[in-house]
Amino acid sequence: MSATHKPLGQVLIELGAIDERKLAEALEHQKRMPGTRIGKAMLDLGFIDEVQLTKALCRQFRLPFVDLSRARIPKNVADLVPRNVVQDFGVVPVKVHDGKLLLATDDPMVTFTADDLRFLLNRDVSFALTQPTAINNIRAEAYGLGQKVDAAVARRRGFEEEAEDEDAPVIRLAHELMEQALAQRASDIHVEPMPDRVRVRYRVDGVCYEAHSLARELAGPVVTRLKVMARMDIAEHRKPQDGRIGVSLLGRPIDLRVSLIPTTNGESIVMRILDRQQGLVDLDQLGFVGADRERFDRIIKRPNGIFLVTGPTGSGKTTTLYAALKLLNRPNVKIITAENPVEYYLAGINQAEVRHGIGLTFARILRAMLRQAPNIILVGEIRDAETAEIAIQASLTGHLVFSTLHTNDAPSALTRLIDMGVQPFLVSTAITAVMAQRLVRKLCLTCRQPYRPPAHLLAAVGLKEGDVAAGTLYRSVGCRECRFEGYKGRVGIFELFSMDAQVRELTYRRASTSEIREQARISGGLRSLREDGLRKVLAGTTTIEEVLRVAGAVFGAQGGAA
Repeated sequence: MSATHKPLGQVLIELGAIDERKLAEALEHQKRMPGTRIGKAMLDLGFIDEVQLTKALCRQFRLPFVDLSRARIPKNVADLVPRNVVQDFGVVPVKVHDGKLLLATDDPMVTFTADDLRFLLNRDVSFALTQPTAINNIRAEAYGLGQKVDAAVARRRGFEEEAEDEDAPVIRLAHELMEQALAQRASDIHVEPMPDRVRVRYRVDGVCYEAHSLARELAGPVVTRLKVMARMDIAEHRKPQDGRIGVSLLGRPIDLRVSLIPTTNGESIVMRILDRQQGLVDLDQLGFVGADRERFDRIIKRPNGIFLVTGPTGSGKTTTLYAALKLLNRPNVKIITAENPVEYYLAGINQAEVRHGIGLTFARILRAMLRQAPNIILVGEIRDAETAEIAIQASLTGHLVFSTLHTNDAPSALTRLIDMGVQPFLVSTAITAVMAQRLVRKLCLTCRQPYRPPAHLLAAVGLKEGDVAAGTLYRSVGCRECRFEGYKGRVGIFELFSMDAQVRELTYRRASTSEIREQARISGGLRSLREDGLRKVLAGTTTIEEVLRVAGAVFGAQGGAA
C-alpha cells in the first residue's frame, strides 16, 4: 500500500461507520485470525456491511464506487472480457466510455494488474470498486462461474461461513505450524497425510526433518483451513491446486506459495515460505570469493547478452539473480521480469507473473516486454525453444537478459539450448556467461571441531593428506544453537565461465559438453563446483561430507581435475 493511503480503520472512523472502540476490537479479532484483513474482521463482527467497506476502500485507494447489486451486464459488454480473465483476475466489465473499458472489482489490489489486463484485452481499462456479493452474482449470471448468493449471508472472497468457535483450535494450529517453521528458519512446510497420522515436516537448510505428528482425524480440518487461506477450491479433492497465503508471522509479513496434490492417503500440501525481509540477500552473502566475484560483477554490468544460471530446483538460482538485480536497480535503468511465480517483490522493478490458464506464458510476456524499452530483462526460466529464441533476439538487440536453466553443470547449458532446437550460431553469439550453483550447509560456529579427515574421504574428492596439512578442517558436532544438526545456514558453491572465441567456436560446431568444459577451464576461467566446494571446506565454512552430499552427482562429469 502506498504511504499516502490512510489505514482502512481510520477511513472507516472518518466516515462514521465505526468508532475507536470497535476498531480496537476488530484488531484483536484480526490477531486471533491470522491472515484476515481488517475489513473482513469488521464484517465478521457485524460492525459494517459490504457497502460501507467498499466505499471506505474507494476513499482509501481513490477509486470510484459502482453499485452493481441490482445490475445486469449487457451481453455485448460481457463478451468484451473472456471468462478465464474474469475468473483469474476477479473483475467484471461494466461499460465502455470513450473507448475505455470500465472494470469492476472488489479488491483494489487488482488495479496493479492494469498492464496485464490492457495487454490481454487489447484496450485501455479503468477500475471501480463494488460489493463482493455483486461481483459474485454477476460472475455467476453472466459467465456461469459459481452460484448466486444472498447478500445477507455473503462473505468476502469465497463467501465461506466459518464457525469461529468451532474452528478456532484448527486455526490456531495452522498458525502455530507456520510460525514455528519460520522461527526454525524453514524454507518449506510439508503437511503429509499418512494412514495413521498426519506428518508435518520442515525443510531447514535444504534437509527435511519431522517436526510434528498430528492425529489422523486432523487431516481434513487442517488441509481445509490451509485451502481456505490459500483461496483454493475446498470442494475439489481430485485435482492438484496452487495458491498463495499472505500472513503476518513473528511481527513481519510472510508469503507462502502453496501446492496441493491428491495422494492415496489424502491431500498433501507443501508451502514454500517467502520471507520478504530476509529472503532477499546481497551478493556478498551468497558465497562468492576471489576471482569469481570479480568476474560475476563484470558479467552483470555488461550492456547486452544472456547470463544463464543453472542448477536443480532449490539450488538458489532465483536468489542469485535477485541479488544481481538489487545491485543493478537504479532510477536510470529499466528492469522488467517474467516469473512463475513472483517470489519477492522488488521496489522499482516491473514484475510480471506467468498465468498459463489465460495463455500468459514466458514467451508471450517476453514479446510484450520488448515493446517496453527495458535495459535489463529477467526471464524466470527458459524451458522451450520459443522462449529461448526470443530471449536471444532480445540480447542481440541490445538488452541484458538474465535467466535460469535446469542443467547439472554450467557447460551443459550450451548443449541443452541446442537440444531444445535453438540454432548453434545463435547460442554461441548471444550467451555471454554461464554459472552453475548449489547450496551447501555451513558449519555451526558454536560447536564445530577441528579434525583430520580419513584418507578415504580425502580421496573421494581428489585430495591427499599433504593438501590439507597446512590448514584446519572441521567436522560437524551439534548443539542447541543448531538444533544438534552441526550446521546452521547455507552458502553457495559455484562454477562460472565467460564465453570467449574458443568456447563460441566449440558451441557453433556442436562440440560435446566435456570438450566445452575442458576449453572453459583453459580460457574461460571455469573453476568446478568441486573446487569451489573444497575452497569452502579448507576455509572452515563447510565439510567434505556436505560437499559430497550436494555436488557428488556432478563429480564424475567434472573429471578428476582439481
